[in-house]
Amino acid sequence: MRMTRLPGIHHDANCVVVQGEASVVLIDAGTSWYQALQVERILGLIDEAVQPEHLLLTSRRYPFSGAAAHFVERWPGLRVHVGEAGVAALETGDFFSTWANRYDSDMPAVRAEPVADMDMIALGDGGVQAIALPGHAPEGLGFLVEDRSTVVVGAALPRADLPARLDLPGASLLDHVASLTRLLSLDLEALVPMRGPAIRGAQHVRDVLIRHVEHFQSVLEDDGRKPRGWARPAPSALWLTPRDPWPLEEREQPSA
Repeated sequence: MRMTRLPGIHHDANCVVVQGEASVVLIDAGTSWYQALQVERILGLIDEAVQPEHLLLTSRRYPFSGAAAHFVERWPGLRVHVGEAGVAALETGDFFSTWANRYDSDMPAVRAEPVADMDMIALGDGGVQAIALPGHAPEGLGFLVEDRSTVVVGAALPRADLPARLDLPGASLLDHVASLTRLLSLDLEALVPMRGPAIRGAQHVRDVLIRHVEHFQSVLEDDGRKPRGWARPAPSALWLTPRDPWPLEEREQPSA
C-alpha cells in the first residue's frame, strides 16, 4: 500500500492519496480555487485509467471539501464520505457552516454519504479506518492508514505549532479535548495535520498531542477564553497562533 501527501496550496488542506492493490482512496480535496490543479497532481500519481473509488473528508470545512464536486465531475463513480453531521451542509452547498463565506467563495454542492466511527474502507492489501474526532466540527473525523500507524487528522490538529480554532459553527471544546486524548491513546507513529509535513516518530507525536491537550485543558479551566495576548485569527483561518511560538520541527520543502 502506498500513501502520498500532496501539500496544501495556499488555503488548501493537505490531500492524501492512498493506493492499494484493489482500490485508490483520496483523503480531503482542498478548496475549489485550485481544484483543476489538484486533479492534475493526483493524476500524476495514479494511472489515468484508474478510478479512485472514495473521497474521505475529515470535515465539511471548505479547505477540505471545496473541490469535492469537481473531483466527482472528473471521476463520476467517486463516492464522497463525511461524518453524518456534515452531509446536509455538503449536499446543500451551505457556505456558512462550511466556512466558504470567509473565503468569499461559493460552496459547490456535492452528494455525500455518511461515514461512522470505526468504518473501514478496504484497499485489498490493507485499509483506511474512520476515527471520530469531533470538536473542531461535529462531524470531525480522522482516517487511520492501518499499515502505517498514521492518522490523517484534518483540522483536529492544524499543525504541530498551531492549535485548532474552536469558535466555528458546531465546534465544541469538550469534544475537542476528548478527541485529542483519543489520538494519544492510539500510540501512533505519525500524524498528517491540516498543513505541512507529517509529524513522525511515536515520542514526537505524543509530545505534540500532549501540548495540544494541555493547552485546551487550560482553556477549559478558564471558561473557554482564548489566552491573553494571542492574536485574533484571520477570518478564514481554522487555527490560532500562540503568542509565544510552539515548537515546530516539520518544514515544508520548496518545490524544485
